[in-house]
Amino acid sequence: MKSLAELQAIKDKMKSKVVLREGAEAIRVVVGMATCGISAGARPVLAAFVEGVNEAGLAEKVTVSQTGCVGMCQYEPIVEVYEAGKEKVTYVEMTADKAKKVIEEHLKGGKVVTEYTIAASKA
Repeated sequence: MKSLAELQAIKDKMKSKVVLREGAEAIRVVVGMATCGISAGARPVLAAFVEGVNEAGLAEKVTVSQTGCVGMCQYEPIVEVYEAGKEKVTYVEMTADKAKKVIEEHLKGGKVVTEYTIAASKA
């Protein structure tokens, strides 16, 4: 490094990677990444959330992380959304395309995408 500008450029470049870490943000998105989730397609779902949150400019408000087994293998890939003061929302049978809709409507717009939730899948 030769200047503060180079250091700032490195910081800006790496900032998009940091969203995948735990934090104290207002919304936490957790993707089930146990063997069953991965085999059902959780990797592209996780990538879609990380990229989508960054592209939407939500990195200050939303963290994306991964967890192990959620315990409902038949519904994988599973994504849980936690918001302070609200009930957890469990999205099931997720895809990268569904993740985009959840980012737009739920994370940005505040409206749960009910047709993707566990409650809708049991109906």
